[in-house]
Amino acid sequence: LALNPWDVVLCVSGTIISCENAIVVVVIFYTPAFRAPMFLLIGSLATADLLAGVGLILHFAFVYFIPSEAVSLLTMGLLVTSFTASVCSLLAITIDRYLSLYNALTYYSERTVTRTYIMLILTWGASICYGLLPVTGWNCLKEPSACSIVKPLTKNHLIILSVSFLAVFAAMLQLYVQICRIVCRHAQQIAVQRHFLASSHYVTTRKGIATLAVILGTFASCWLPFAVYGLLGDYSYPALYTYATLLPATYNSMLNPVIYAFRNQEIQKVLWAVCCGCFSSALPFRSRSPSDV
Repeated sequence: LALNPWDVVLCVSGTIISCENAIVVVVIFYTPAFRAPMFLLIGSLATADLLAGVGLILHFAFVYFIPSEAVSLLTMGLLVTSFTASVCSLLAITIDRYLSLYNALTYYSERTVTRTYIMLILTWGASICYGLLPVTGWNCLKEPSACSIVKPLTKNHLIILSVSFLAVFAAMLQLYVQICRIVCRHAQQIAVQRHFLASSHYVTTRKGIATLAVILGTFASCWLPFAVYGLLGDYSYPALYTYATLLPATYNSMLNPVIYAFRNQEIQKVLWAVCCGCFSSALPFRSRSPSDV
């Protein structure tokens, strides 16, 4: 089989994704202080992206070295599960951030921990169900005309995935708009109570809007092209279009650790401690709200 440069790029992307997210998973798993709900959700996101990176590597290896329909279905199931879990984890993080502001007084309670575990169970349960569909028979290996732009997924299966991604984006957009409103209102109230200058309120508002733009802009620019093409594309279209929209989607898993993990001050402290050779699981941490992350 001739080597496709696009597959090489996807494999390299998968390697980078795996390395980045493996660092986040190890840090969160081996640091007892990272057992708060927001870190569990970040860990879920990193685990999903790690599996996505591994799936891209395995897909390349099996296509060019061990070609097999059964193995192809397994790797595709892994990719569907991991990318779906990644997107759902982003939604769960957004919900957690919103509730930390909307219910600030009751956020640090056992109810929050229970809600976090429920979101994790729903996230991974739904993702595994999506991933098992092609493995359990919902594929187009025996009926090529039913294939989508991503073989061996059927057109209907990919439509469900694309609609789900668009629904998640719409929910995240609505929640982050509400978060921005709450933050701006709080900043204005604090400015009035403490007689701050109007410029301080403007700086806080601008920072909140900038953060909102980075999070949603990254998610939209990475996933929307593939989701829209999944709805409109056909298996007979050139494979170039599929690669051109799928590659940016993988970049979302590459950027997630930077946006959600490496910007966190507590995770930065642990990483610096590990680099300096003075790692300790009992490092002091300041309790922060998910809205600060």
